[in-house]
Amino acid sequence: MFQNYFTIALRHLRTQRSYALLNTIGLSVGVAGALVIFLFLRHHLSTDRHHANYDRIVRIATDVYLPDGYTEYNPEAPLPMAQVLRTQYPQVDQAAFLIMNRDLTVSVKRRGQQETIRFLEHKGTGLVEPEWFDVLTYTWLQGNPKTALREPNMVVLTESWAKKYFGDTNPIGQVLTLNNKSDVTVTGLLADPPATTDTDLDLFISMATLKKLSPDFNVADWGFLNSTNRLYATLKNPESAVSLQRALPALAKKHYGSDANVFRFTVQPMREFHFDIARDPGRAIRPSLLWSLGAVGILLVVAACINFINLATAQALRRSKEVGVRKTLGSSRGQLIGQFLLETALIIMAAMVVAILLVLVLLPLFNNWIQLNLTLRLDGLTLGFVGLLLTVVVLLAGGYPAAVLSGFSPLAALRGRLTGSAVGQSGRGFTVRRVLVVTQFAVCQALILGAFVVAYQLQYMQQADLGFRQDNVITITLPQGQKAKQDAFKQQLSSYTDIRSVSLTVLPPSSVLGYGGSFKFNGSAEWAKFPVLERLGDADYMSTYSIKLLAGRNITPSDTIREYLINETLLHKLGFHDPQQVLGKKLQYYLSPVPLPIVGVVTDFHQKSLRDEIGPCVIASYADWYRKAGIRISGQNSAQTLERIRQVWQQIYPDEVFEYEFLDQQVASLYQTENMINKLINAFTGIAILICCLGLYGLVSHVVVQRTKEIGIRKVLGASVTSIVALLSQDFLKLVLIAILIASPVAWYVMNGWLQDFTYKIDIAWWVFAVAGLLAIGIALATVSFQSIKAALMNPVTSLRTE
Repeated sequence: MFQNYFTIALRHLRTQRSYALLNTIGLSVGVAGALVIFLFLRHHLSTDRHHANYDRIVRIATDVYLPDGYTEYNPEAPLPMAQVLRTQYPQVDQAAFLIMNRDLTVSVKRRGQQETIRFLEHKGTGLVEPEWFDVLTYTWLQGNPKTALREPNMVVLTESWAKKYFGDTNPIGQVLTLNNKSDVTVTGLLADPPATTDTDLDLFISMATLKKLSPDFNVADWGFLNSTNRLYATLKNPESAVSLQRALPALAKKHYGSDANVFRFTVQPMREFHFDIARDPGRAIRPSLLWSLGAVGILLVVAACINFINLATAQALRRSKEVGVRKTLGSSRGQLIGQFLLETALIIMAAMVVAILLVLVLLPLFNNWIQLNLTLRLDGLTLGFVGLLLTVVVLLAGGYPAAVLSGFSPLAALRGRLTGSAVGQSGRGFTVRRVLVVTQFAVCQALILGAFVVAYQLQYMQQADLGFRQDNVITITLPQGQKAKQDAFKQQLSSYTDIRSVSLTVLPPSSVLGYGGSFKFNGSAEWAKFPVLERLGDADYMSTYSIKLLAGRNITPSDTIREYLINETLLHKLGFHDPQQVLGKKLQYYLSPVPLPIVGVVTDFHQKSLRDEIGPCVIASYADWYRKAGIRISGQNSAQTLERIRQVWQQIYPDEVFEYEFLDQQVASLYQTENMINKLINAFTGIAILICCLGLYGLVSHVVVQRTKEIGIRKVLGASVTSIVALLSQDFLKLVLIAILIASPVAWYVMNGWLQDFTYKIDIAWWVFAVAGLLAIGIALATVSFQSIKAALMNPVTSLRTE
């Protein structure tokens, strides 16, 4: 019997090629979109789950609770805390500290080569305690995890980085030079960690090497907190987190005294790291985004199933006599349902194969587009998802058409007396097909509106006035602690006519990093109830970044803090409205042992992204910490100017790697998450539009076939092409308008909630809905008109001859 069902199913699909092709394309595109979303969700939900002790690993974070009610959520902890946890807290099985390096110069002299090869590593390097490999799980290819980082001047490499530095040579025993002053020996080799990790280190430096790399670093300082520091621990069991959290306030009290209520330690389980926007805004992802994308994936599959249902029921009347004959010959309704479900399954299995091929072909392009490394592995989880998706789609897409077709009365079917109402095709109310079309276009319209809002917000952020000029500014990372060379580099560049200004600084005005601290104001013995951000730079900082002076004057050239500039936000938080009133007042910052005067007030500028409020800020000189050069160029001869800068660099820093970045590119990188969301929603909106157009095209084609004689009669009676097109299009356009009315308030509610994450955001204007609605109507009209015009232009004689 099954063979008979299979033969009939293939015969039917051969005779209805266009119907099968439209359904296959629509389903394959929808399933491919859902499969990509599955891979995206899997990537983020499986982050760091490869660690053997995943459920027992925690991070100790130090949150700052300020007296004014504001809370800073920070991922870092003090370095000496690791040893205390290891030795004094029974809840802790092991603890390890990490100091992530930034801008580390790595020099390699390969065997048999005279020339030294240098790499400037911006990320992927870190100083770690040897216990790090007891807390986190790595696959060791060579070396002993117990001893590999026990002594100074030892490093462990991942396999890919070992090949980068040494090629195919065995890296064990090879020597690297860090920052041109510390020779270290490779003592271990690790397999590359999975792409689904947030602790993506590739060069592990023994913590004992810290004294050589940073001689002034105080390893016993509980007050030094830096965003590059992390403290991970493995608990005895997951439940120990509660008792450890209760014990940590006493530790804070011991080391911070009266400030223990300000600096509070938080025990954070590893499952929260990847989703902690507050503590790691540059890397973390909001769970709400994942669930929203999951909903989009479901809606894409539903939209494709709606196409299948509509096209299947549209074909139902053609198969009514077949159903009547089969019922007359004794076929039960269950057998007919099985027959039609088999046909559905064949189409869907073909669509699944095409979908998997589409994902395999397009996934590399998609990864490059959104800067991720998603992979399609046909393992148990993926095959389980595909199998579940296949079952759901067969039942969802094939269930209703099979029930409708198998329910025909055999007598009515054989007499040809079935009407469109039997399959939800006709009637004045909301028939099944009309409801499905409205649902499908409502999904499409909601995605179009979402794409408009995300793009508009992203454009707003990229074009907003940040309080400084970001165009034609180049930033270069300088070797730290070489003041004489830094001054020479600046002096030589300043003599070049196409270079307008050069500033030595710690950070540009906007950065993902945020350094700051406490201060006292106007002779007060108490520290202020809120900290300030700092922008440390020389006297040319203002002119290089075009920050406007509101009152007073610029700071005078100096290597140390002698005076301050403050921004408008700090002015107002100090209780002043007239900037002239604060000039001459004394401010004592934590970097200076004495109070020093405020000599100027600058207009507010954004120190971070537009997700964050502008914070109170001071600008001062502090040459010991300078590590960046900001260079404003004319922009007229950029290639020659860059070559001149490179020549000066090679003259001053012959042993360093020359790299530069334009400031506007740095600012744009603050919105990587928003860019990714924008690309994702654009991609899936395009898929939804394609699915809707395919379904609408199929329905219009069926309607045109049904009304061919009517069209011919109307043309004979003088109907114009325009009137016929309007006749065939008006019913579908009414459904699209209803979908727009349903989708618009839902999309407004969802997107308005998304915008609440931004301190500075757009208002969703009425024209956004108007443009999105017109776009949806235009897409629908273009799809419907193609077949309608073709039918209207047909020779009426040919139309009237059609049987």
